[in-house]
Amino acid sequence: MSKYKGVDGRGFSTRSVHAGESRKKHADAITTPIVQSSVYVFEDTAEIQKYVADKRTRFEYGRYGNPTQRVAEEKLAALEKTEDALLFSTGMSAVTTALLAFLSKGDHLVVTDDCYRKTRTFCETTLARLGVDTTFVPAGDYEALRDAMTGKTKVVLTETPTNPHLRVIDVPRAAKIAAARKAKLFVDSTLATPYNLQALTLGADLVIHSATKYLGGHNDLLAGVVMGPASVVDPVRDLQGQLGGTIDPHCAYLLLRGLKTLALRVEKHNRNGLAMARFLEGYPKIEEVYYPGLETHPDYAIAKEQMKGSGGVVSFLIKGGSDETLRFIDNLKLPYLGPSFGGVESLVYHPATLTFNDMPRAKREKLGIGDNLVRYAAGIEDEEDIIADLDRALRVV
Repeated sequence: MSKYKGVDGRGFSTRSVHAGESRKKHADAITTPIVQSSVYVFEDTAEIQKYVADKRTRFEYGRYGNPTQRVAEEKLAALEKTEDALLFSTGMSAVTTALLAFLSKGDHLVVTDDCYRKTRTFCETTLARLGVDTTFVPAGDYEALRDAMTGKTKVVLTETPTNPHLRVIDVPRAAKIAAARKAKLFVDSTLATPYNLQALTLGADLVIHSATKYLGGHNDLLAGVVMGPASVVDPVRDLQGQLGGTIDPHCAYLLLRGLKTLALRVEKHNRNGLAMARFLEGYPKIEEVYYPGLETHPDYAIAKEQMKGSGGVVSFLIKGGSDETLRFIDNLKLPYLGPSFGGVESLVYHPATLTFNDMPRAKREKLGIGDNLVRYAAGIEDEEDIIADLDRALRVV
């Protein structure tokens, strides 16, 4: 695949609609069809020989790729302005396969601590069992990151913004620290989206997204993607063929549909998130608000420089404890109560009672997951309705 296929100087929304897709499609359809096939047959042995010489010319078996999947991958690569993209069945499959592709027994991994719980668990359990050592460093502490690097460090993994405290990483600075030790920088950019941040252009070696979230955008699919230069994506592709975390054709079709409106949706998420954060920041029953679009956020300057918008996720602390926080959540009428984000419907989530419910309190609170922490993922509803609902719920706290 040629570099930046489907970009051609076009804007983000134009790429969202057209990149990766042929003008002429099967049966003259305007949409890319779902190729629901597990195997792709050959006309004769000469065609097999041609395929073996250059496997990018066609498809062989569903675990190694699918035409609908490939169109989605080329569109994603165009949006991220990079050479290649590889889709997975879930975001976790994308993260774990990428790490396994570049880490071996005796290697060292550095991870910023404000990361997705299952990513942390994978590093602390599965990678440890395989002989890979992991060091967690505070997000935004670049001296700690530099000090953690050793001659065995092969990968630095960070999220930006982080989840749930929304720290924004200085990607060029982190990339420089990683490169000094000849390590690769992997950036989970799920909360940012390619619309708000393009970490590869800032120096990251590989970008990872849970496509379940903003990329799909409708809370109706599970998918993950890794993106970057072909030289970095290819080892991940080879390992995916062994581990089998392949996306199915119908899911790839749903993702394609979601991507066409990505810019429109993210712009609305950005507006709603900022409006929410500003409302909450001045509310007397709110102790603290975490949102990089606020001037009071520690990474505001970095976010303003690197990001087009700050997204729709806002985390905040309710004054009081668990009782007050749960009362607030139960009195919200607009958002659904659930652990995801990035869809058109607003979702509210209490980390202490769901994702971190089995973690000892001391360890949980050390990670900043207190009983009064709330994460609200604004959908694309009218911001006035979101704020009115927040106000009503806060009045009973």
